[in-house]
Amino acid sequence: MATWQQLRDLKLSEYRDAADGWGKVSRRADAARLRVDREMTIPVRSTQKGETATKAASDLDRLSRNYQYIHGECGLIRTTLESLAAGLEGPQRKLKQALEAAETYKFTVNEDGSVTYPPPIAKDGAPAPVPYGPYAPGAWQAGPATPFAPGEGGGTARAGAPVPYLPGKGEGSGNAIMAMAESVAEQIASAVREAGEIDARYASVLRKLKAPGGLDVTDDMLIDAAEDLQAVQKTVGDHLDEKKIPHRKSPAENRKWWDGLTDEQRDEYATLYPAEIGALDGLPSEVRDTSNRMVLAETRAQYAQEYERLGPEPPQYVRVGDPPSAVVNPIWQQWQKAGGVRVRDMLSGMDDIQARLDASGVPGPNGKPALPQAYVLGFDTKGLGHAIIANGNPDTADNTAVYVPGTGAQLAKAGGDIKRMTDTWRQTHQMAPDKSTSTITWIGYDAPQNVFTEAPSPSYAFAAAPTLNNFLDGLQTARSGSEACTPSNHTTLIAHSYGTTVVGAAAKEHHIAANDIVVAGSPGMLVGDASDLGVGKDHVWSEAASDDPVPYIGKQFLGGQKWGAEYYHGIPYNAGYITTIPSDEAFGGNRMEVNTSGHSGYWDEDSRSLQNQARVVVGQYDLVTEEK
Repeated sequence: MATWQQLRDLKLSEYRDAADGWGKVSRRADAARLRVDREMTIPVRSTQKGETATKAASDLDRLSRNYQYIHGECGLIRTTLESLAAGLEGPQRKLKQALEAAETYKFTVNEDGSVTYPPPIAKDGAPAPVPYGPYAPGAWQAGPATPFAPGEGGGTARAGAPVPYLPGKGEGSGNAIMAMAESVAEQIASAVREAGEIDARYASVLRKLKAPGGLDVTDDMLIDAAEDLQAVQKTVGDHLDEKKIPHRKSPAENRKWWDGLTDEQRDEYATLYPAEIGALDGLPSEVRDTSNRMVLAETRAQYAQEYERLGPEPPQYVRVGDPPSAVVNPIWQQWQKAGGVRVRDMLSGMDDIQARLDASGVPGPNGKPALPQAYVLGFDTKGLGHAIIANGNPDTADNTAVYVPGTGAQLAKAGGDIKRMTDTWRQTHQMAPDKSTSTITWIGYDAPQNVFTEAPSPSYAFAAAPTLNNFLDGLQTARSGSEACTPSNHTTLIAHSYGTTVVGAAAKEHHIAANDIVVAGSPGMLVGDASDLGVGKDHVWSEAASDDPVPYIGKQFLGGQKWGAEYYHGIPYNAGYITTIPSDEAFGGNRMEVNTSGHSGYWDEDSRSLQNQARVVVGQYDLVTEEK
């Protein structure tokens, strides 16, 4: 801001009008992306085949990415302009107060910001009295009259000049009129200076918010968008404080905060803090998906650039010596030390998520139904990385299934866990095509990675329990707007291996917001009886393959105790506390038929194991086949 006149005449409403305009473009772009994805791309993929259809779907994917990019960047411009207008309000108000003070005391504000003050008017030859007190504009305090010193006349005051009169130093201690004029001049200069600093800071950010021409949103553009986001966050922090976003609150508290915002504030928070908004349990799935997709796209571009910078992965082992033997390649060690393995693994997991997003509308093998729209309900690369991916919208589904994977779960291995829930969705859709179902892969906790050194400990399960309960409560809050432990739709919690231990710990901590619990290959749930899980033993379902070693290995570490008797050839003995797991008859749940092999076959296509799980998910209990 160059002059006080420009600051005086500045119409902040024009900035806000411009912000509203950019906001409308941002919202329309997001709405257009949703229409492209759901009303165009999915129908093309699900009904059309051939090269033309493939090309059309690819072009629509590109259009969707463009709209997503426009939504984010235009949203940043909107927030920046709105924050700029809010920031300039203070200096403009300070200037207005100074100008009003000048008018009150008949001062003249000159073009350069200096202030000319008149000499006092003498009455009957006596000096005119002037007010006494601190002369900050807008806060003139009345006090005892101080006579103007004889011989003192008018003049011009400039900001920064020594103040000849200091309040509190005693009557008659200086030229009060001059002091008031210099105070006004200082306020004018201060207002202009503050406005100039704000203007320069925001101008720098706004100049960066531009995109090159073309039809493709490249990785470089997404990386630039991530940098834009950080720059805007730093600049507008006072206007839109990240600390106001709920942290470690219940889903109901999260939703209450969200519902208390205006539509404009929601748009600003979602655009400026997408990672934080995308992680809030209790918010609508549409909101979380939009925010997390933005984070996923930008993060994936950053990791792809870093992977390219590291160069191709060298072979991990080389053969040396005579006769040759395999040793670790020192070049690979350097590549790994530079972060190569982590970057590769994270990128692989993000590619798996993107592949699922791109598969929406794609028919399954052997005539299986096309997958519904995918929703990214959670994503980050902290630690081993986390992802929550839904098939279909759980906010509107008749049936919802949440899958908790076990030992080894992490972002890098997301593809297999995502596939288990796409296969489950297809199976449920075949069984109940008249009902909508959402199946969710929940890689939302830090799972043990080593079956021998980590998996025997229940500590991972107890650490994960609050996070799982919050997510389940959040699904109900997103549907009803308030926290509810009793689901408003039919909700099934499916868990595998150590994931079943997490479910047991969650049940011990808090009432689980689910109607049914299905466990497969459970090493133990930390509870001794199905009734301890809080859904009623008739709604606890177990699968254990005859050759799955995990239930037998984990029983002594993760099983729960109950009063009963061990059995030998059907004869009870050793009455007392016994350790039970879900596959034990003594546990008291429903033991379903399994026709798959090993620890990981429970989701084999068209298997009885998968069909039984799907029957529970859609509530067809009478069609579930029991263990023979």
